[in-house]
Amino acid sequence: MSRASLLLLADGRFPAGGYAHSGGVEAAVAREAVHDSASLEALCRGRLHTTGLTAAGLAAAAATGCDPLLLDDAADARTPVPALRAVARRLGRQMMRAARATFPSTELDRLAAARPQGAHQPIVQGLAARAAALTPMDAACAAAYESISGPATAAVRLLSLDPLDASRLLARLSEEVDAVAAAADDAAARAATEGLGALPSASSPLLDITAEQHAAWTVRLFAS
Repeated sequence: MSRASLLLLADGRFPAGGYAHSGGVEAAVAREAVHDSASLEALCRGRLHTTGLTAAGLAAAAATGCDPLLLDDAADARTPVPALRAVARRLGRQMMRAARATFPSTELDRLAAARPQGAHQPIVQGLAARAAALTPMDAACAAAYESISGPATAAVRLLSLDPLDASRLLARLSEEVDAVAAAADDAAARAATEGLGALPSASSPLLDITAEQHAAWTVRLFAS
């Protein structure tokens, strides 16, 4: 296992397309629900403990060795909004391209062949972590961190927020990221014996609603 591989997988500059997505922040800024670092922190915390936890569980389960096709179906069931399912598969397709070039593996190849339109992004992320000899906990950490780092980075552009404020926000949430990752890792371990129903299925209805609204905008800075 290489910690450098974990840093690479969690790096926002990893060419997996995440930079083009705001994680719901663009719609929240338009509604004035996010307007400063405090309101951004509230959104990120809520996202971390809902969609972030769910993504972390899926990523950890993929890294554990659960069937990725069954996990992809489970991800579909946990993503009720068509706009977000499309985004998850688009990001999965982009991450698959980057992951296969960076961490070649037959498991990634098989999933790419079975899901040519893209598997859900956390599943690909978990298989990439497995290919890099990282642990399920590492995969969960990467997914949990991404659930808040993307929105924080987007807010810097959308609000002209001081990048130092965004970095402080991520640092304040670091212990919660660890706790979410640990819960996801535990759920993934139980899923191996109890079934995929043991994985988290937390959701954020408001983010779901605004994602559908955002998808209908004719002019937007971010894809989602």
